[in-house]
Amino acid sequence: MLGEARERNRRADEVNELQRQVDEQVLIAVALQEEENQGRRRNVKRHRHSRGKNLLEDYFIPTSLYSDVDFRRRFRMQPHLFNKVMHDICNYDAYFVQKCDAAGVLGLLPEQKLTAVIRMLAYGASADQVDEIARMGKSTTLEALVRFCQAVETLYTMDYLRRPTPRDLQRLLQKAEARGFPGMIGSIDCMHWQWKNCPTAWQSDYGNRKGQKSIILEAVAGFDTWV
Repeated sequence: MLGEARERNRRADEVNELQRQVDEQVLIAVALQEEENQGRRRNVKRHRHSRGKNLLEDYFIPTSLYSDVDFRRRFRMQPHLFNKVMHDICNYDAYFVQKCDAAGVLGLLPEQKLTAVIRMLAYGASADQVDEIARMGKSTTLEALVRFCQAVETLYTMDYLRRPTPRDLQRLLQKAEARGFPGMIGSIDCMHWQWKNCPTAWQSDYGNRKGQKSIILEAVAGFDTWV
């Protein structure tokens, strides 16, 4: 009898230990699932259509809220240049053209995609920072950035992403000389140009060890930024 009682107790202990291990594994699994759910971003309803409409009203219609001066300051380019680039890129890559997805939902405007890309390039902003401007997810914004850079390289290399020709250099020299900077092309990199009337508050930033105030010119470009 005593032996049978001990055997029953041993089996009960084994069952209890097994149940404890199972309970522990269940708790671990639940905790891991909760952690995963907390780490996963929820599906955000960005109201991209209303934001696209607002963006058009802000910058891209004849009676826009903001002026061309505001556009130039914020986009680092004139509106006509933005429209030309957008037209060229939409013709080159249909990704930027507004279209419906598989569910029949109308997608993003090309103005939204290019606004996000231009803001990232002009200000060094992250994809998350331009989300509130264009209402685009991070993956969409990064894909638009890559496709934009590829399109620009393909479309504009022959005209802009190249070394200046003798004709370009002559034109830049003439413009620079007319503005009091003769021979600028000969000193295209890291040239110190003395700043006679440097503001007092800035002198510590622009002074050298000899006490002279100067500006370091790291590139030479025309007024139209044609390098």
